Amino acid sequence: MNATLAAWNAADESAAMDAMLACCGSTRWARAMVAQRPIANVLALSDGADRAWAAMHEPDWMEAFACHPRIGERKPPPAVFSGRGAVGRASDWSRQEQSSARAAGELLLAELEEDNRRYEERFGFTYIVCATGKSAAEMLTILKRRLANDRETELREAVEQQRQILQIRLGKWLAE
Repeated sequence: MNATLAAWNAADESAAMDAMLACCGSTRWARAMVAQRPIANVLALSDGADRAWAAMHEPDWMEAFACHPRIGERKPPPAVFSGRGAVGRASDWSRQEQSSARAAGELLLAELEEDNRRYEERFGFTYIVCATGKSAAEMLTILKRRLANDRETELREAVEQQRQILQIRLGKWLAE
């Protein structure tokens, strides 16, 4: 068994919640994950994470989305969940995931900022994209495409992007 997973299975509820909140800022999702303990292996953790995420609703999604900085933004969002360890770890991971956006030129960053604002006005939540492996230009192209979605379509796409992000973060957490 993975050593991090074994330690998490044995951890107190607060520490277990903190670890899950770093992977996904939805409190209800984190509680659902903690309730599944003990989890036998990494595959069961991944499957359980997807099942728990599939059971979430719009307030849970919005809570998770609110934990992400805007693509290209240089400062993290205000923490919306407790647990300083979760906040710090999630912020570190966001910086890693968005490293290509931070390296983008000022014109591209200005365009990302403007389209992020338009997106939030249109849909009512932060633009969520699984940034790992994507350039700033790619994320901007995706953002522009998604601005044409209706809210229901966009919400489904954002939920899927958040699912991908939480799976990547679970992998990072397990490798610590």
